[in-house]
Amino acid sequence: MSKELFFLMREAEVATSNFLPTKKEITKSSTAFAKKLIDDGNHNPEELYAQAIRLKEALNVIEGVLKSNLPDENFEAFGLKGTYRSGGDSINYAEDEKYLEIKGQLAHRESLLKTALKSDIDFYDEEGVKVPKVSTTPRKSSLAISF
Repeated sequence: MSKELFFLMREAEVATSNFLPTKKEITKSSTAFAKKLIDDGNHNPEELYAQAIRLKEALNVIEGVLKSNLPDENFEAFGLKGTYRSGGDSINYAEDEKYLEIKGQLAHRESLLKTALKSDIDFYDEEGVKVPKVSTTPRKSSLAISF
């Protein structure tokens, strides 16, 4: 199946008007290719997805190795523009005692709010103040994939 998918992808690549297609052309032809595979009905969607995940992983590894061998400088070639950016510095907030104190208070308050939300009865903090039951916001559902 992987070999067949590779050849189908190769056909789709040749169908573009450009040897080095643009991002827009890649998106358009890839969407059409995936829809054609699904609409064809001759393939198992889970198997196609599994193969796509494996191909994506392989390409990510290849891209990472190739990228790590590029010089740390700007370039423009083959329809790509690479801009080197220095990593910069991050502030070490944890070195400030006041910051750590406030962060600890915030973590404690979060813990109180979680407890109050789960509690069937009114919940009070150390100072005798009622801890409110705050609302929740639903997170987007997703499909986790591992192999």
